[in-house]
Amino acid sequence: MNILKTLSLCLVMSLTFSCKTEQKKDEKSTTETSQATMEEPTPTQTEALEARKSNFSKQADDKTKAIYKDGLDAVLESGILDNAKQVGDAAPTFTLKNAVGTEVALQDYLAKGPVVLVWYRGGWCPYCNINLRYLQEELPNIKAQGANLLAITPELPDQSISTSEKNHLEFEVLSDIGNGVAKAYGVVFKLTDEVAKIYNQKFDLNKHNGDDSNELPLAATYIIDTDGTIRYAFLDSDYRKRAEPSDLTAFLKQMKQ
Repeated sequence: MNILKTLSLCLVMSLTFSCKTEQKKDEKSTTETSQATMEEPTPTQTEALEARKSNFSKQADDKTKAIYKDGLDAVLESGILDNAKQVGDAAPTFTLKNAVGTEVALQDYLAKGPVVLVWYRGGWCPYCNINLRYLQEELPNIKAQGANLLAITPELPDQSISTSEKNHLEFEVLSDIGNGVAKAYGVVFKLTDEVAKIYNQKFDLNKHNGDDSNELPLAATYIIDTDGTIRYAFLDSDYRKRAEPSDLTAFLKQMKQ
């Protein structure tokens, strides 16, 4: 009996020690995970775009990279950045349909407050989708400044609603079929033949836009004041660069001062 009692006591002590050891391991693991989470801040939009750019550079062949570079150079050399609407210019008014066919007028939104106007090339563009997601995250801060956000795309409505749903967007996505509004703002360019060929083979660009113009808008961003004057303009020939959403909020705050 004494032997049995001794064995039982040893077993209990062994299990207790084992449980405490595992508990300490779990606590250590939880602590390390928490520390790792705290040490890994959410990347900015610019960092996310650069990561996407770096990934493309690693995967794409030299021929494709050369074609895309020539395309970017052609946009820059076209003079579009100088001809586009600038800070201080009057913003052309417009009425476009949203993803469900409802007409949306810029003037109606300006009656409520400043408007952040953003162009995106299409849901097929990974850089655009990154931009849209970060804009959605920043939307509460933009609205807190009394402003509204409108996004414009040359995509057909059935394509734009897919983009809107995919990115869970809570702001208006407007279809500028034929780039009429984008042309009024001076932000439209024609793709080089080589880039257009790739875009149509990989993304079915013409089907998305409902024409064969092979024209796209810059990934431009404007902030328009309630009087219709452009107060902020982000214009870049490189579609991989976008206005940082937090910078838009910061600018809106300055406008109120």
